[in-house]
Amino acid sequence: MSALSTDEGREAITSGRASLGIELGSTRIKACLVAEDGHVLAVGSHEWENSFVDRMWTYPLDEVWSGIQAAYAALGIRVRHAYGIAIESVTGIGISAMMHGYLAFDAQGELLVPFRTWRNTTTGAAAAELSDLFGVNIPLRWSIAHYRQAMLDAEPHVREVHHLTTLAGFVHTALTGQRVLGVGDASGMFPIDPATGSYDADLVARFDALAADAAPRPLLEVLPAVLSAGADAGELTADGAALLDPSGVLKPGALFCPPEGDAGTGMVATNAVAPRTGNVSAGTSIFAMVVLERALGAAHDELDIVTTPAGDPVAMVHCNNGASELAAWVAVFQRFADLIGSPLPPDSVYETLFAEALTADADAGGILSYNQLSGEPIAGLDEGRPMVIRTPDSQLTLANLLRSQLAGVFATLSLGMKVLGDEGVEVDRMLAHGGIFRTAGVAQRVLSSALDVAVSVERHASEGGAWGIAVLAAYTAARHAGQTDASLAAYLEAVVFADAEFATVEPDPAEVAGYASYLDRYRAGLAAERAAVTALS
Repeated sequence: MSALSTDEGREAITSGRASLGIELGSTRIKACLVAEDGHVLAVGSHEWENSFVDRMWTYPLDEVWSGIQAAYAALGIRVRHAYGIAIESVTGIGISAMMHGYLAFDAQGELLVPFRTWRNTTTGAAAAELSDLFGVNIPLRWSIAHYRQAMLDAEPHVREVHHLTTLAGFVHTALTGQRVLGVGDASGMFPIDPATGSYDADLVARFDALAADAAPRPLLEVLPAVLSAGADAGELTADGAALLDPSGVLKPGALFCPPEGDAGTGMVATNAVAPRTGNVSAGTSIFAMVVLERALGAAHDELDIVTTPAGDPVAMVHCNNGASELAAWVAVFQRFADLIGSPLPPDSVYETLFAEALTADADAGGILSYNQLSGEPIAGLDEGRPMVIRTPDSQLTLANLLRSQLAGVFATLSLGMKVLGDEGVEVDRMLAHGGIFRTAGVAQRVLSSALDVAVSVERHASEGGAWGIAVLAAYTAARHAGQTDASLAAYLEAVVFADAEFATVEPDPAEVAGYASYLDRYRAGLAAERAAVTALS
């Protein structure tokens, strides 16, 4: 993808041909403006954090809007500085957000209980019941598990539920008035039938029969309508424009693509939407997505079956805990640098520490790092207790400590990926994105060792899902204008990634063996992690 000149970028914005993507991640809300070919014109962001209230991980919805407005305002400042203009109109808009969780509203659109995010693991009874009923794995974080658990717990609000949605769906509805959802995000609410591209009708009927005494409405009236990539998902209303840009400069009328989950936008951002491709997204959580050629032989607790934004089936290994504990350790070392009079910006601290990790023993010198800040179903943990454990004969060095932290980020993921390997699933291309990969070749190298596959990173990876949803918005706009009738996979190959450059790390046999040794000890040490959960309440 060739770079645009300042004049070309300015013309794209002033003519209204740019597309806007907004993604609400776990720790950052990002707005990304792209040209028709996906070239990044400007980015703005806003930091936020979840709260643990009444033993539930949540975000207040007023922080959703203040955060979106702050990210969009930051984008506007970047545009003014770079191009000397304001954003008055765009051709397409897309909303993406962390998947799953529980947002329940009454008939007047009022939130019935605080937003329960994907991070909550209180739905064990419902998830087990539905997995048995459906014959497919229903993870703890899926919306349908939260809904059913509320019924099992006889929560008073259930009788008032008019509709459920995801965070992306909530924002999309407020900006467009349309209660719809992209198929990828919808596949984290309820199982999708690949033949129809919508909710599995047989499983819907089973749920309605199961929940007849508790559910206030048939399930299809509660869930949002499902749309695939490229579909028209409504337009920015006047109220929506004012909500997004309180300054009043942004005009209504922009076309929306279907709102998507961060898993789907991560697949777009790494061009991993075709069969036999896969990607890893690392942030507060970490997950791998592999587009399937065929159905799996059996249901597995470690695997979710979701879809690409185009509706193709995907095996997903989702881990609730990703790079947050690593970030906490980096902050400790950043503070130390401040105290000794050598302050460094965060990126420089990461680069320095990650470079040191490359000098470590392949097995991290016998040091184990558990990154569980919250529960982790794949590891059998209802709650998390971050820990560093070592035996007396381990080699405690800075390099080994950091290598252990990096290895710990990918440990639970590698446990789940082994299940896919046992199913005979083959991957031709595994791509990675997320902030942890911004320091070139370090986390990427550890991930390659963890999965024993080549791992590639493309130069847009640091923009992640905000860029991915902006590309989906551009794709919808192009289809609406009659500029393309290509499939999403073909469009990405021909238009967006035609000249993309990838940095690829091949697995090193010695490091693969070292990581395997680390993982064996990690698996055995999970007993200590479980004991810590019990002992330290």
